[in-house]
Amino acid sequence: MKASDVMVRDVITVRPETGVDAAVRLLAEHDVSALPVVDVNGRLVGIISEADLIRRIEIGTEKHRSGWLESITAASTLAAEFAKSHGKKVGEIMTTDVVSVSEDTSLSEIAALFERKRIKRVPVIRNGQLVGIVSRSNLIQALASRIGAGGEQQNTDRRIRSELLSRMQGQKWTDFGSRNIIVSDGVVHLWGLVGSEEERTALTALAEEIPGVVRVADEMIPAY
Repeated sequence: MKASDVMVRDVITVRPETGVDAAVRLLAEHDVSALPVVDVNGRLVGIISEADLIRRIEIGTEKHRSGWLESITAASTLAAEFAKSHGKKVGEIMTTDVVSVSEDTSLSEIAALFERKRIKRVPVIRNGQLVGIVSRSNLIQALASRIGAGGEQQNTDRRIRSELLSRMQGQKWTDFGSRNIIVSDGVVHLWGLVGSEEERTALTALAEEIPGVVRVADEMIPAY
Protein backbone atom coordinates (compact mmCIF):
# COMPACT_ATOMS: atom_id res chain seq x y z
CA MET A 1 0.00 0.00 0.00
CA LYS A 2 1.13 3.53 -0.79
CA ALA A 3 0.49 7.01 0.56
CA SER A 4 -1.91 7.72 -2.32
CA ASP A 5 -4.15 4.86 -1.16
CA VAL A 6 -4.95 6.37 2.23
CA MET A 7 -4.03 10.06 2.14
CA VAL A 8 -6.54 12.83 2.71
CA ARG A 9 -6.54 14.95 -0.46
CA ASP A 10 -8.68 17.94 0.52
CA VAL A 11 -6.16 19.39 2.97
CA ILE A 12 -6.84 22.54 4.96
CA THR A 13 -3.84 24.84 4.59
CA VAL A 14 -2.67 28.28 5.66
CA ARG A 15 -0.19 30.81 4.29
CA PRO A 16 2.87 32.21 6.14
CA GLU A 17 1.08 35.57 6.45
CA THR A 18 -2.04 34.01 8.00
CA GLY A 19 -2.64 35.24 11.54
CA VAL A 20 -1.95 32.80 14.36
CA ASP A 21 -5.43 33.47 15.74
CA ALA A 22 -6.99 32.41 12.42
CA ALA A 23 -4.86 29.25 12.32
CA VAL A 24 -5.92 28.33 15.85
CA ARG A 25 -9.59 28.72 14.90
CA LEU A 26 -9.07 26.43 11.88
CA LEU A 27 -7.43 23.78 14.07
CA ALA A 28 -10.33 23.88 16.50
CA GLU A 29 -13.14 24.10 13.93
CA HIS A 30 -11.86 21.21 11.82
CA ASP A 31 -10.60 19.11 14.74
CA VAL A 32 -7.11 18.66 13.28
CA SER A 33 -3.77 18.84 15.07
CA ALA A 34 -1.72 20.51 12.32
CA LEU A 35 -2.00 22.65 9.19
CA PRO A 36 0.45 22.58 6.26
CA VAL A 37 1.73 26.03 5.30
CA VAL A 38 1.96 26.76 1.58
CA ASP A 39 3.12 29.73 -0.46
CA VAL A 40 1.17 31.49 -3.22
CA ASN A 41 2.16 28.73 -5.68
CA GLY A 42 0.94 25.92 -3.43
CA ARG A 43 4.45 24.79 -2.48
CA LEU A 44 4.93 23.46 1.04
CA VAL A 45 7.03 25.83 3.16
CA GLY A 46 6.24 24.63 6.67
CA ILE A 47 3.70 23.21 9.07
CA ILE A 48 2.03 24.63 12.15
CA SER A 49 0.94 22.12 14.78
CA GLU A 50 -0.24 21.94 18.36
CA ALA A 51 3.41 21.63 19.40
CA ASP A 52 4.10 25.10 17.95
CA LEU A 53 1.29 26.61 20.02
CA ILE A 54 1.68 25.20 23.52
CA ARG A 55 4.05 27.94 24.70
CA ARG A 56 1.93 31.06 24.18
CA ILE A 57 1.88 34.29 26.14
CA GLU A 58 -1.92 34.51 25.80
CA ILE A 59 -2.37 31.54 28.14
CA GLY A 60 0.70 32.10 30.30
CA THR A 61 2.63 29.06 29.10
CA GLU A 62 5.66 30.82 27.62
CA LYS A 63 9.03 29.60 28.88
CA HIS A 64 10.59 31.30 31.91
CA ARG A 65 14.23 30.80 32.94
CA SER A 66 16.16 31.96 35.94
CA GLY A 67 18.64 34.74 35.28
CA TRP A 68 21.73 32.54 35.36
CA LEU A 69 20.17 29.87 33.12
CA GLU A 70 19.08 32.50 30.63
CA SER A 71 22.60 33.90 30.59
CA ILE A 72 24.07 30.59 29.40
CA THR A 73 21.33 29.88 26.85
CA ALA A 74 22.20 30.63 23.24
CA ALA A 75 20.71 33.88 21.94
CA SER A 76 19.31 32.04 18.90
CA THR A 77 17.40 29.66 21.20
CA LEU A 78 15.97 32.54 23.23
CA ALA A 79 14.95 34.35 20.03
CA ALA A 80 13.25 31.25 18.63
CA GLU A 81 11.34 30.72 21.87
CA PHE A 82 10.25 34.36 21.93
CA ALA A 83 8.95 34.08 18.36
CA LYS A 84 7.01 30.91 19.25
CA SER A 85 5.29 32.54 22.21
CA HIS A 86 4.75 36.04 20.79
CA GLY A 87 4.55 35.64 17.00
CA LYS A 88 1.36 36.91 15.36
CA LYS A 89 1.84 35.36 11.92
CA VAL A 90 2.04 31.67 11.05
CA GLY A 91 5.38 32.21 9.33
CA GLU A 92 6.88 33.40 12.61
CA ILE A 93 6.09 30.24 14.56
CA MET A 94 5.74 27.43 12.02
CA THR A 95 8.13 24.49 11.80
CA THR A 96 10.12 24.77 8.57
CA ASP A 97 12.04 21.48 8.74
CA VAL A 98 9.10 19.40 7.51
CA VAL A 99 9.31 15.67 6.85
CA SER A 100 7.34 14.84 3.71
CA VAL A 101 6.73 11.86 1.43
CA SER A 102 5.66 11.20 -2.15
CA GLU A 103 2.45 9.56 -3.33
CA ASP A 104 4.40 6.36 -4.00
CA THR A 105 5.90 6.09 -0.50
CA SER A 106 4.88 2.80 1.07
CA LEU A 107 2.87 2.69 4.28
CA SER A 108 5.67 0.72 5.92
CA GLU A 109 8.10 3.58 5.17
CA ILE A 110 5.62 6.10 6.55
CA ALA A 111 5.13 4.04 9.72
CA ALA A 112 8.91 3.95 10.17
CA LEU A 113 9.06 7.75 9.74
CA PHE A 114 6.38 8.22 12.40
CA GLU A 115 8.43 6.13 14.82
CA ARG A 116 11.86 7.53 13.97
CA LYS A 117 10.88 11.20 13.81
CA ARG A 118 8.21 10.97 16.53
CA ILE A 119 5.68 12.75 14.37
CA LYS A 120 1.94 12.26 13.87
CA ARG A 121 1.49 13.10 10.20
CA VAL A 122 3.41 13.67 6.95
CA PRO A 123 2.47 15.93 4.02
CA VAL A 124 2.43 14.23 0.61
CA ILE A 125 4.28 16.16 -2.09
CA ARG A 126 4.31 16.01 -5.89
CA ASN A 127 6.90 18.24 -7.60
CA GLY A 128 7.00 20.44 -4.52
CA GLN A 129 3.22 20.85 -4.46
CA LEU A 130 1.12 19.66 -1.54
CA VAL A 131 -1.32 16.98 -2.74
CA GLY A 132 -2.36 15.31 0.51
CA ILE A 133 -1.52 14.33 4.06
CA VAL A 134 -1.19 10.99 5.85
CA SER A 135 -1.73 10.77 9.60
CA ARG A 136 -1.42 7.99 12.14
CA SER A 137 -5.18 7.59 12.07
CA ASN A 138 -5.05 6.86 8.32
CA LEU A 139 -2.71 3.95 9.00
CA ILE A 140 -4.97 2.64 11.75
CA GLN A 141 -7.98 2.85 9.45
CA ALA A 142 -6.05 1.01 6.75
CA LEU A 143 -5.25 -1.69 9.27
CA ALA A 144 -8.86 -1.86 10.43
CA SER A 145 -9.96 -2.28 6.83
CA ARG A 146 -7.52 -5.19 6.39
CA ILE A 147 -5.95 -3.84 3.26
CA GLY A 148 -3.75 -6.62 2.02
CA ALA A 149 -4.98 -7.66 -1.40
CA GLY A 150 -2.74 -8.68 -4.30
CA GLY A 151 -1.34 -6.24 -6.83
CA GLU A 152 -4.21 -6.44 -9.32
CA GLN A 153 -6.82 -5.91 -6.61
CA GLN A 154 -4.82 -3.04 -5.14
CA ASN A 155 -4.86 -1.31 -8.54
CA THR A 156 -8.63 -1.78 -8.69
CA ASP A 157 -9.02 -0.40 -5.18
CA ARG A 158 -6.93 2.65 -6.10
CA ARG A 159 -9.07 3.27 -9.17
CA ILE A 160 -12.28 3.02 -7.13
CA ARG A 161 -11.00 5.42 -4.49
CA SER A 162 -9.74 7.93 -7.06
CA GLU A 163 -13.03 7.87 -8.96
CA LEU A 164 -15.07 8.24 -5.78
CA LEU A 165 -13.06 11.27 -4.67
CA SER A 166 -13.44 12.78 -8.13
CA ARG A 167 -17.20 12.29 -8.13
CA MET A 168 -17.52 13.79 -4.66
CA GLN A 169 -15.81 16.98 -5.80
CA GLY A 170 -18.66 17.55 -8.24
CA GLN A 171 -21.34 17.32 -5.56
CA LYS A 172 -22.31 20.58 -3.86
CA TRP A 173 -24.25 18.78 -1.12
CA THR A 174 -21.17 17.26 0.52
CA ASP A 175 -17.64 18.11 1.64
CA PHE A 176 -16.91 14.53 2.66
CA GLY A 177 -14.01 14.46 0.22
CA SER A 178 -11.84 15.87 2.98
CA ARG A 179 -12.62 12.92 5.24
CA ASN A 180 -11.04 9.48 5.16
CA ILE A 181 -12.01 6.93 2.55
CA ILE A 182 -10.42 3.49 2.40
CA VAL A 183 -11.04 0.88 -0.30
CA SER A 184 -10.10 -2.74 0.43
CA ASP A 185 -10.87 -5.73 -1.82
CA GLY A 186 -13.55 -3.65 -3.55
CA VAL A 187 -15.19 -2.67 -0.26
CA VAL A 188 -15.51 1.09 0.25
CA HIS A 189 -15.10 2.12 3.89
CA LEU A 190 -16.58 5.55 4.63
CA TRP A 191 -15.47 7.03 7.95
CA GLY A 192 -16.30 10.06 10.05
CA LEU A 193 -18.94 12.70 10.50
CA VAL A 194 -21.45 13.69 7.83
CA GLY A 195 -23.81 16.64 7.86
CA SER A 196 -27.07 14.69 7.92
CA GLU A 197 -28.71 11.31 7.52
CA GLU A 198 -29.64 12.34 3.97
CA GLU A 199 -25.99 13.03 3.12
CA ARG A 200 -25.05 9.67 4.58
CA THR A 201 -27.55 7.90 2.32
CA ALA A 202 -26.45 9.87 -0.74
CA LEU A 203 -22.76 9.13 -0.15
CA THR A 204 -23.50 5.43 0.12
CA ALA A 205 -25.44 5.55 -3.15
CA LEU A 206 -22.65 7.49 -4.84
CA ALA A 207 -20.07 4.90 -3.82
CA GLU A 208 -22.27 1.98 -4.85
CA GLU A 209 -22.51 3.35 -8.41
CA ILE A 210 -18.79 3.00 -9.09
CA PRO A 211 -17.84 -0.05 -11.18
CA GLY A 212 -15.93 -2.63 -9.17
CA VAL A 213 -17.41 -1.76 -5.79
CA VAL A 214 -18.39 -4.93 -3.94
CA ARG A 215 -20.17 -3.18 -1.09
CA VAL A 216 -20.03 -0.05 1.06
CA ALA A 217 -19.03 -0.33 4.71
CA ASP A 218 -20.89 2.54 6.38
CA GLU A 219 -18.79 3.84 9.29
CA MET A 220 -20.30 7.33 9.09
CA ILE A 221 -21.88 9.26 11.95
CA PRO A 222 -24.49 11.86 10.97
CA ALA A 223 -24.39 15.18 12.83
CA TYR A 224 -27.57 16.26 14.62
